[in-house]
Amino acid sequence: MTRNIKEFVNHGDMVGAAVRKNGEIGADHVCILLGLYNGASTLGVQLDSIASQTHLDWSLIISDDGSQDDWIEIVSRFRDRHDPDRTWITQGPRRGFARNFLALAEMAGPLVPYAAFCDQDDAWMDQKLARALAHLKSVPVHQPALYCGRTIVCSSDLTPLRASPCFGRSPQFANALVQNIGGGNTMVLNRAALDLVQDTARLADDVISHDWWIYQLVTGAGGTVFYDRKPTVLYRQHDRNLVGANDTFRASLYRIGQLFAGRYRTWNAANTNALQRARHWLTPEARTTLDAFATARRGNLLERLRALWLSRVWRQTRRGTAALWLAALIDRL
Repeated sequence: MTRNIKEFVNHGDMVGAAVRKNGEIGADHVCILLGLYNGASTLGVQLDSIASQTHLDWSLIISDDGSQDDWIEIVSRFRDRHDPDRTWITQGPRRGFARNFLALAEMAGPLVPYAAFCDQDDAWMDQKLARALAHLKSVPVHQPALYCGRTIVCSSDLTPLRASPCFGRSPQFANALVQNIGGGNTMVLNRAALDLVQDTARLADDVISHDWWIYQLVTGAGGTVFYDRKPTVLYRQHDRNLVGANDTFRASLYRIGQLFAGRYRTWNAANTNALQRARHWLTPEARTTLDAFATARRGNLLERLRALWLSRVWRQTRRGTAALWLAALIDRL
């Protein structure tokens, strides 16, 4: 029998009893934030990988963004097998995946020590959360910290194909402005980083993707980003996310086409506008970089090139950085 989402939607405190132990939340508790949209065909595998984590102190919030498949039955069976108070369900804003994930971050509330973003069609390796916390716990609690890393790119049936690119240069705001190195499906945040995301979520309505925004926000606020070179996620590649793997010839051609079509300029406009609205949270150095980059996106050719040089923005490869200069030359930055 098909069940209705209204049977499962939780109200009030999204975490609530799901994360409380003797009236308190565990110091190492991770609130997992899963964005869902017509993901029934792969959701069960992802849920099983969550349940198999060596780190046991977790809760799960699932935000459905208007699915038309039978995901409710899958989640219902999962809740029956595992403490149902650990899994909470809500309805998403139906304004795209980025807004759904940012809404999930807000739903995590003010108390959870850590939050992990989760896609519906991947599978986590069993040490994923444990590795993330080992990195994040090395940072003072008041300092925003973000964990992200590589994935194993897989076929639609999760047969491993290759590891995602390994980015060698350290994460910085000057890189985050023009490139995202952290997939949301790998991201785990400490409390200070989650506070940042929650405080600025309503300022980021038009950002292109939640993960790129979070990379920009944490680095711009002077936080720490841990980029794990050891993959911890099996990334399922299929027709809907083929370019998302970011490491194929087809993906490269796609990015070049988007550059000339002006899509990259549109993305940068959305991100820089959101960062300007959130500049209160940025360091003085990040504000200077942001302002120079904004200037590089307007004015005549010489003004654009000079501002791009002053911004010191860069991508992880020389070819990628060269593409930035090309974009500035043709006014597509």
